[in-house]
Amino acid sequence: MDAISQTHISKERESLNDIIPAIRTLPAHDKLTLIRILAEDLETAKEFMPFEPGKTYSLHTPYNAYGAAEILSDALVSDSE
Repeated sequence: MDAISQTHISKERESLNDIIPAIRTLPAHDKLTLIRILAEDLETAKEFMPFEPGKTYSLHTPYNAYGAAEILSDALVSDSE
């Protein structure tokens, strides 16, 4: 990444506010490379994605939840009064 100097990279720890101006000066292809690197880091981070690959998880939806539909309908009617 040409736009970020070596002295900027070599510092121990920068805050996000410190590096955003340098990131904004990068050409588009370098920004896309940075996005890809960060996405790969997140993909491997266990705390970010707690789901296990191949495992099935239930997802509750309002479909066929007639009791919930009735409660929502009653709430909408009472709210409009």
